[in-house]
Amino acid sequence: MEPLQLSVVVPAFEEARRLPATLAGVVEHLGRRGLPYELIVVDDGSRDATSEVARQAFSALGERGRVLRLPVNRGKGAAVRAGVQAARGERVLVTDADLSTPIEELDALERACAAGADIAIGSRALDRSLITRRQRLVREWSGRLFNLVVRLFALPGIRDSQCGFKLFRRAAAEPVFARARIDGFGFDVEVLAIARHLGYRIAEVPVRWRNDADSRLSMAKGAAAFLDPLRVRLGIWLGRYGRSGERWRS
Repeated sequence: MEPLQLSVVVPAFEEARRLPATLAGVVEHLGRRGLPYELIVVDDGSRDATSEVARQAFSALGERGRVLRLPVNRGKGAAVRAGVQAARGERVLVTDADLSTPIEELDALERACAAGADIAIGSRALDRSLITRRQRLVREWSGRLFNLVVRLFALPGIRDSQCGFKLFRRAAAEPVFARARIDGFGFDVEVLAIARHLGYRIAEVPVRWRNDADSRLSMAKGAAAFLDPLRVRLGIWLGRYGRSGERWRS
C-alpha cells in the first residue's frame, strides 16, 4: 500500500442509522482530493448494526477501510484512543459520527498544520456566526460553563476544547494518546493538556458546525466531566504524563 497521508478516525456508539451518510460524505470528499487515505470506524461496544453498516460502506475501500470493535461500551475517549493508535497516516483526523462539522472543514485544519501547528482543533467559540443550528439553550450554556472550567484549570487560552473535529500530526498523536487515560467526555481536555505539556503547538481554528439533536452525550455524563479538568491538572502536577517539553522517541 502506498504511504498514507491521512487517517480519519470516527468513534461510533450505536450509529447504524447515521453512519452510511457520514461515511459516504467522507469518502466522496477525500476521493475528490486524490490523496492516499484510510478511514477507521471504532465501534464502542454498540448493540445495533454499527459494525456491519461500516463494513458495508467500506466494501470498495479494501485495506483503506477498517472497523475496530471494542467488546464493551467504554466511552468516546477510549474509542478515539483505539482508533488513533491504530492509524497509519501522517496526519490523523478525528471526527464525530454525526459529521456536525462538515468534512470540508478539514482544509482549514490542514492549513493550520501547514503553518506550523502540531495539532489543529475545530472551534465553535471563535466565530459563532458559523454555527448553523444551535444546541438547546441549557446545553449550550452548560457547555460554555464547562469550557470556562477547562480554561481555568487545564487549558488557558483554548476557547473550545470539545468540538469533535481535530487534526493531529502523527508525530504528536503517538506520544499524546499513549499517555491519555480518560475514557469519557473529558478526554479532549486531557489530550490537549498533555499535548501542551509536552510542548506541541495547538492551533484553534473556527469551523462551521451544526447541532444534531440526536446527541449521545447525556446530561449526567456531561456533569460528571466537570471534574476532569481538575484530574488532568493534578495529573500534570504529579508528573503522570511525563516531563514538560518532552518529545516522542520512536
